[in-house]
Amino acid sequence: MSVQAIIEHKLSQGLNIVQLDIENESHMHSGPATESHFKLVLVSDDFNGKRLVQRHQLIFGLLKDEMSNPIHALSMHLYTAQEWQARQQQAPTSPECLGGSKG
Repeated sequence: MSVQAIIEHKLSQGLNIVQLDIENESHMHSGPATESHFKLVLVSDDFNGKRLVQRHQLIFGLLKDEMSNPIHALSMHLYTAQEWQARQQQAPTSPECLGGSKG
């Protein structure tokens, strides 16, 4: 099972998801790893009443095994359904990597 599929499975099992988008951004970064950098856009009413740090902690808890390896970087954009509607269902774009041999 791919790392992306594992992420999707674990998040789907642990949260009531309205929308889930996982993008493998490893190609934007230097190094040989092909599944190490991900962008996560997740909409869930499980985030209602939670501060951003609490939302991140929830995701880190669900993905704790993958966060130690193989995931090197996880960009998280976490919204309630109401917040997502207010953003017109748009998440920020990822910047180009300037690290390693890309810089």
